[in-house]
Amino acid sequence: MKYIIAVIKPFKLEEVREALGALGVQGITVTEVKGHGRQRGHTEFYRGAEYAVSFVPKVKIEVAVESKLAPKVVEAIQAAARTGQIGDGKVFMLPLDDAWRVRTGENGSSAL
Repeated sequence: MKYIIAVIKPFKLEEVREALGALGVQGITVTEVKGHGRQRGHTEFYRGAEYAVSFVPKVKIEVAVESKLAPKVVEAIQAAARTGQIGDGKVFMLPLDDAWRVRTGENGSSAL
């Protein structure tokens, strides 16, 4: 099993959710987060005043999937989240040793 974490632009969330649903991904966790990459934020103008935005709003998506499905999930996230602009985000894949369903006690792939 694999644990996939993606940090993307908020307005791309629905497209990514639909792409994951088309692959048969059963559940995802979404968290609103803030951060910055190499660009270290940016400057904006509001009512004529310039101010620095150090942390850019993003959305973090977390998904646990079977190992054989993981590459397709990563490809789907990348394709759906890509705008071609700086700050499109990152995708991380980690090994997942085990998972348990709290309600039934099932573990492994059946818990996903």
